[in-house]
Amino acid sequence: MSKSKGEHTNEYGIILFDGVCNLCNASINFVIDRDKDTYFRYAPLQSETGQDFLKKNNKSLSDFDSIILLEGDTYHTKSTAALRIARRLSALWPIFYVFIVIPKSIRDFVYNIIASNRYKWFGKSDTCRIPTPELKKLFLN
Repeated sequence: MSKSKGEHTNEYGIILFDGVCNLCNASINFVIDRDKDTYFRYAPLQSETGQDFLKKNNKSLSDFDSIILLEGDTYHTKSTAALRIARRLSALWPIFYVFIVIPKSIRDFVYNIIASNRYKWFGKSDTCRIPTPELKKLFLN
């Protein structure tokens, strides 16, 4: 877990994702459909919100290999972010949070394999997703 100062409250979590990755976009659609409390807000890493976060945290402005979950002054990346997101979803998805007991290095090893092959396996779009009018309020950019 990494810490970062931020202006976000705990009212909602912000998921930063690779906006041109088909797997990432499908994952965001999956979360939206199961986020019954509308806890999450979303922004592509390529957006102004995503780029601001990357700059403030001295991260590469063009390396989008990790999903990032911002919650208050804390952010989580890779497998930890994915598991913390699952914990907030409806139905049985929170049960996956039990995998948090697996050492982060092992969890992230698997995450990195998928992340490094995501374009080859799932493809990519030329542009970031454009939310439907009813979902637009959940996107920060």
